[in-house]
Amino acid sequence: MPELPEVETVRRGLEQKLNNFIINSVEVCRDSTVAYPINKQEFIEGLQGSLLYKWDRRGKYLIAKLKKFKNNNIQTFSKECLKGNGYLIVHLRMTGYFNLTNNSSKPCKHTRIRIFDNKNNELRYIDLRSFGKMWWVREGLSPNNVIKGLGSLGPEPFSEKFNINYLNKIISKRTKSIKAILLDQEIVAGIGNIYADESLYTAGISPFREANTIKKNELIRLKASIIDVLKKSIGSGGTTFSDFRDLEGENGNFGLQTNVYRRTGKECRKCKNLIERKKIAGRSTHWCRRCQK
Repeated sequence: MPELPEVETVRRGLEQKLNNFIINSVEVCRDSTVAYPINKQEFIEGLQGSLLYKWDRRGKYLIAKLKKFKNNNIQTFSKECLKGNGYLIVHLRMTGYFNLTNNSSKPCKHTRIRIFDNKNNELRYIDLRSFGKMWWVREGLSPNNVIKGLGSLGPEPFSEKFNINYLNKIISKRTKSIKAILLDQEIVAGIGNIYADESLYTAGISPFREANTIKKNELIRLKASIIDVLKKSIGSGGTTFSDFRDLEGENGNFGLQTNVYRRTGKECRKCKNLIERKKIAGRSTHWCRRCQK
């Protein structure tokens, strides 16, 4: 599943490539991809005539701020003639990705949503396993109230709220493994299996440790490791091990740099001990027994 660096890579691509993209028409190829409104025609009509004004990210959600032209006058393009039209929100889930095309190529069978502008450019949402979802949240409604998972997210790793005091308070009475804590989106937003494993390795902490056994100096290392690993991955365009693609169809390159994730049986880059794998909370966990205590 795309995690914070992959979703941030997509967000940056959308922001860069979709300048002045005004939605002329929408084609829903798979009804189940539209999570809200329930009526897909309402989803289509809600988006039509909207400018994709600004792209944000919250955890693993992509959030596009929409603006609509007053009196449908798209000939005069200025901020003064725009009014709010809510949000288009996307969760890529396991295999979802976007492709921007300016030709009339036939969509593949895994294309779920097609969004066209008035210049026949197409933003195509493709999802092999069809777990991804889209929401149009109209102006006046709170996305956090409409989308339960969005409203319950913990702080962003790069935010001021994600600090040592917060982490210490969170883990001080918890007996769950520190790996399970990092995977909990209500505790910290955006970290998944890849970056939990990599951050714990970099911090030298065993993923099996009970959270309340982590000392303050280890927490300081862990927070720094999380930030460092996420920044490096964003700089590499994320990680691709199966289906992730950026807006131009390119794979992320961070997978070439991982220290433990998907390296079972290979030598640790530090101590040459063999990387091991075991499940925690149903998720494959990769670690070095010698480097992580």
